[in-house]
Amino acid sequence: MAGRARPQPQPQPHSPSASTRRRERWLVVLGVALHAVYMLSIFDIYFKSPIVHGMAPEPPRFSAPPAKRLVLLVADGLRADKFFEPDERGRYRAPFLRGVIEEKGRWGVSHARPPTESRPGHVAIIAGFYEDPSAVTKGWKANPVEFDSVFNQSRHIISFGSPDIVPIFCSSLPHSTWGTYPHEYEDFATGLLNRSFEDAKLRQLLLQDKLVIFLHLLGCDTNGHAHRPYSNIYLNNVKVVDQIAESMYNLMESYFNDNQTAYVFTADHGMSDKGYTCGSAMPAEFCWKLTYALFEIKQEMKQSSSLYFKPFKPLANYSLVLDQIEDLISAKDYENAMKHSEELRSMALAGLHYFQTYDWFLLMTTITLGYIGWMVNLILHVLQSYTSFPANLQKRTQVYAKNTSVKVYIVGCFIMGFSSIILLLEKSPLLYHAYLFMTIFLWTRIVQNFEFIKAVWRELSNMPFKYTMNLLNISVIALFILEFLVMSFFDRKLYTWCFLILGILASSCVAIFIQASSALAVYVWLSCWFLSLFTLMPAEIPENNNLVVFVAISSIMVWISTSHRSQNKQLHPLHQMINWLIAGFAMVLPLFSPSSVLSRLTSIFLGFAPPFLLLSIGYEAVFYSAFAMVLMGWIFVESANLYCSEQNGSARRSSIVEGSIFGYDERCLQLSDLRIPLLFTILFNVAFFGTGNFASIASFEISSVYRFITIFSPFLMAALLIFKLFIPFMLVICTFSAITKVVRIPRLGCYFLVILLSDVMTIHFFFLVRNTGSWMEIGNSISHFGIVSAQVVFVLLLFALTNIFTKDIEVLSRQLSSRKVMFVFMGSRLP
Repeated sequence: MAGRARPQPQPQPHSPSASTRRRERWLVVLGVALHAVYMLSIFDIYFKSPIVHGMAPEPPRFSAPPAKRLVLLVADGLRADKFFEPDERGRYRAPFLRGVIEEKGRWGVSHARPPTESRPGHVAIIAGFYEDPSAVTKGWKANPVEFDSVFNQSRHIISFGSPDIVPIFCSSLPHSTWGTYPHEYEDFATGLLNRSFEDAKLRQLLLQDKLVIFLHLLGCDTNGHAHRPYSNIYLNNVKVVDQIAESMYNLMESYFNDNQTAYVFTADHGMSDKGYTCGSAMPAEFCWKLTYALFEIKQEMKQSSSLYFKPFKPLANYSLVLDQIEDLISAKDYENAMKHSEELRSMALAGLHYFQTYDWFLLMTTITLGYIGWMVNLILHVLQSYTSFPANLQKRTQVYAKNTSVKVYIVGCFIMGFSSIILLLEKSPLLYHAYLFMTIFLWTRIVQNFEFIKAVWRELSNMPFKYTMNLLNISVIALFILEFLVMSFFDRKLYTWCFLILGILASSCVAIFIQASSALAVYVWLSCWFLSLFTLMPAEIPENNNLVVFVAISSIMVWISTSHRSQNKQLHPLHQMINWLIAGFAMVLPLFSPSSVLSRLTSIFLGFAPPFLLLSIGYEAVFYSAFAMVLMGWIFVESANLYCSEQNGSARRSSIVEGSIFGYDERCLQLSDLRIPLLFTILFNVAFFGTGNFASIASFEISSVYRFITIFSPFLMAALLIFKLFIPFMLVICTFSAITKVVRIPRLGCYFLVILLSDVMTIHFFFLVRNTGSWMEIGNSISHFGIVSAQVVFVLLLFALTNIFTKDIEVLSRQLSSRKVMFVFMGSRLP
């Protein structure tokens, strides 16, 4: 009848074909390759070195320099307030340097830009630029690119200081004399100068011009981290630094005695109240002359390699501004010359940033379109392989695909070739080709399925309005939950609110819609609220073994191992062997448990409990129980929902369910099934952040590994720690696999939906990657992006690993009675 709404599609039996399996293998390989390549893109976008080579040296404006040598003293980690403020008796902690400030020196307060660490702080002091973000590829421990500095422009550099700093800047300079010292020893200049009276070559070297003497003082930094900057030890070290500066000044003046020595005293960064490095440092009086040559070189580099060059408009006529500044200097109007110079400097820095990010739009657009193309391909595959669209829809599109797929791929290859030529002409890196090729390939596949997409759109447009609204509402809710999960990476306490709300909603659904007994509703509510407590606890787990002593034999071994360690006794080899045996046998026992869902999952949860407890030191032992309770609650709710659907469904639905039990292992996916991969994503992230911050292994306590080993073995210790972190993930995967069997939906289809959801988060984290700020902020932003990007592999590997325990779980018709028994036990209202 015309205008009559078409019925909502019913679940159909599903049996994947061999061609579908073959296509899925290629899709997984494509997904792994895509995420691996796109993960590298952040280093081309965010972490390219801003350092420019090829500039001509700027000649000095003065015929004779004001000094022949420079003495640079850097007090690592010296706070400005502790230097400037008087002590409790009204006396300044640095009287010598205070006198220099008040009588004959220039002073100020420098504010270090993050990352406020020693190496980038010293780079800013001696070279005049901020941290090179490409240093992330060197682990922040080395200079990734050679750069110009006061040190390599000197005739000779004499340096003494910490072994963590001095070699970085002096080891590669042929005209350097440097040495390091033990942290407790900071008086070495006297020995050098005394030796010069006997060594003529050394004395000649000291008396030449362009000499730099660099003294790095680590005491404030070491004591600040260890004892905090309010401690007497730190404050006393400020006095020690002042004494070293005074003795250094007197030594230099008595040795050279020519009034040709310039002194600079500064700090590379400050120190927070908790003993962390921070931005407020110390007076620094380097007046860096910014030649506008950096901007010119950067502009020339881009212009020479760009087919369509877009200049930086604010500096299109920068030569006129330079001429104006020269005229003001000639007219001795220095105030206006300084003003115009500062404006030009700011514009030049903006221009440098413009050319540094010149390719960002191309790269970020390409990567974003690539992720979207990958997600569309996943949706198309799930629709084609795991949904109940009419069979004639597939037949109509297959005829079109055979006739046009070759043409579509030819056009795609032509676009790839044309893009490659353009990238070659612009001298782009090889990875640019990979990014573009991957994106074009994905969208070529989408165009190939264009007729199918049109047919799907027609089907959706003919669906009842209620179904369309359900699709829209579920999509909005899913996006909201995914954005919530993104925010949880920055504040794990959000999961407390998540499970408080989830407990109320889930128990209400159980009581109202599923119409199960109040016992199941109360269980779900309490388990969710119990789990919500753990994300309020600190990520750095305090040692509290009273919480760990919870399960029979493993609890006894926890007590024995910990008591030995608290008494500084070596763990007996017998105890180590018992711990290994308990952990090993416990994980094997679930394989011999009954294959019914409830029995197997209970065995898995109990089997992984001993190794987890043996590797626990505090509240995470109780977290394991709470997490397992929530996972069991998920199984109960899904089983209750399935039983309710079977009992209350139509005759057609009942026959389909019976057919799927006897004839097939799986049924087709429905829109409501999206809840399962969505809940999996939430619980998977809770496994990440339930007891710590998985993005930083350093947030986890390693003392528990001493229950298995007594010697320092970094690889084995890391392996044990990572194994402990993986256990909650394995529980989630096992529960997820069991649920897909209970509700008879394809697990691999749900896997693709999980990857689809995680890639929505991946796109968000792609735009949240930072190349400024502290090393922790930069590193965490990379970790977050990497974690969600790697889930395509990580989840698949865990599926393969946990398949050992879940592959023989059986949900057969003969077990319907056992499910009824379970629900009777839970108090369900059975007919």
